[in-house]
Amino acid sequence: MRRTPELLDAHPGEMFSEPTPLTFPDRNIEAEEPVRPPAAEASWAALVAIGVGAFALVTTEFLPIGLLPRIARDMTVTEGQAGLAMTKSGLLAAAAAPSSIWLAGKLDRRKVLLFLLGILLVANLIVAVAPTFLVILLGRVLLGATVGAFWTIAGPLGPRLKPGPRAGLATAIILSGVSLGTVAGVPAGALIGELVGWRFTFALSAIVAVLVLVAVALLVPSLPAKSAGGPGDLYRVLGNRMVQFGLAGIILSFIGQFAGYTYITPFLLKVARVDPSTISAVLFGFGLVGVAGNLLGGWAVGKSLRWALVGTLTLLGASVLLLILTGSHPAVAIPLVLVWGLGFGMQPIVMQNWMFNAAPDQLEGVQAVLVSAAQASIGSGALVGGLVFDQFGPNAAFGVAAATAFLTAAMFGVRNAGR
Repeated sequence: MRRTPELLDAHPGEMFSEPTPLTFPDRNIEAEEPVRPPAAEASWAALVAIGVGAFALVTTEFLPIGLLPRIARDMTVTEGQAGLAMTKSGLLAAAAAPSSIWLAGKLDRRKVLLFLLGILLVANLIVAVAPTFLVILLGRVLLGATVGAFWTIAGPLGPRLKPGPRAGLATAIILSGVSLGTVAGVPAGALIGELVGWRFTFALSAIVAVLVLVAVALLVPSLPAKSAGGPGDLYRVLGNRMVQFGLAGIILSFIGQFAGYTYITPFLLKVARVDPSTISAVLFGFGLVGVAGNLLGGWAVGKSLRWALVGTLTLLGASVLLLILTGSHPAVAIPLVLVWGLGFGMQPIVMQNWMFNAAPDQLEGVQAVLVSAAQASIGSGALVGGLVFDQFGPNAAFGVAAATAFLTAAMFGVRNAGR
């Protein structure tokens, strides 16, 4: 990773120039924040197990988006109300992210991960057998707390499991589960729900949780807590002006994107008039190009982090705006949805790189505030989109997504012009 003396020596209040792009394979996090590794270095399989755990959690978080019409119909609620299943989990994840560091205290991090995976299992079973919509919301509340805590605790474990020059790659493996889960949850839910029903979709997620729990128990070594985090850690991170700017961008863009994305299935059915049997295939394509967006985002930040953000957000805004203007025909709407998926996959990668480079010596605190802001924005976006959707229809919800994307792109563009 290219790192300049100016970035390393600058006071947080002065670090407002464009950060050095984060290149995971070359990054030696151990050099920035010395850690005490386990007695025996963990295998790569242990890292994959944690990454799959993150993938399972985040995928489960997004399952309702592809299942909204079915859940709403079976539970006799509106699609906007069904979107509360996203709102509840997102807001609880936001609260759990910073508090999980304190609650975990000095507990072995391996035991904490196993406990959280156990809650994932219970949350999925509750939703799978829920007799009422209120019970579904209960399961989603449990899931939300688990997602925020797992993401925060697992994110900084890479350097501990693979200390030295491979620490960055280890971190990338863990965090890739979050990125892939973000784009895979919707198509997975839609496809499985189409085949066997939405309840079995959550039952299958419970089975995956069991498999991941066993893998973590067998492969991940003991990880004693380095220290018990406190409020002062987060205060120091939040005092960094570049972190503050990044958080503003995350909150604005994520609220907008999930105001629209949460209701992509009703849009395709009601506005684009896509055949219901084709919806799952379209959403699966959205997820596939989203994975490509992950890779493209990683490449783009290596060129220019700020312009990667501007380009990604502009792509998001333009694709959603064109869907509103010309997406009333399937032949037009489907390609535009795929373009949206590409930008959607890039968004978390470029945002994450901005935040990690804002405070490279405070990764655990950065991870907590990043997760909290992102999850609060996801839940808030689903809520805003649901209100707009129920009152004005899917085009209006998509309009919120386009407007906020363009506004956030302008924020980062102005910062670049001001350098």
